[in-house]
Amino acid sequence: MFTKIDEAPLRRGEGGGLTPDGDGWFIVNVADARALHTERFGDGCRFEGESRFPEFAINVSVLRPGQPASLYHREDAQETFLVLSGECLAIIEEQERPLRAGDFVYTPAGTAHVFVGAGDGPCAVLMAGTRKPSEEILYPVSEMAARYGASVERGTASPEEAYGGSGGSWSKPEYTTLGPVL
Repeated sequence: MFTKIDEAPLRRGEGGGLTPDGDGWFIVNVADARALHTERFGDGCRFEGESRFPEFAINVSVLRPGQPASLYHREDAQETFLVLSGECLAIIEEQERPLRAGDFVYTPAGTAHVFVGAGDGPCAVLMAGTRKPSEEILYPVSEMAARYGASVERGTASPEEAYGGSGGSWSKPEYTTLGPVL
């Protein structure tokens, strides 16, 4: 049976961005939401507070030319991507495809991929995917992704090992907002 869902209040988190404080529905502008910043992997707004969304992941990533969004990887969840502004490259199963604002990409579960900023300025990409109780991920070696600093040297299923010496990985981000970069 369904019951009324209360609004989750927003609070200013580390770096000044807004995050939901507890469960419930909420509305927040992407420019005002708490975002993560790393020199290597750009800026990303995940919209989540202390707890993750249980059924899906969604974020907006802002990448500068040549900047990867992550390391080349494959996971057991389907994902979708929509380029909101600017240009980027999609490296999917060792194939490189240029993308521009309005381009949509779907990757079934198990598809190896990474996105890299391109063009003359930053690009913004909306990324969404399903979440499963037991997430599996693999970081394979990719010659094409390595051209952009987006490949591991040795394949691994461990995010800690993959990002271990990445210098500014998502595991140690600075918090900010996307307001200045959008």
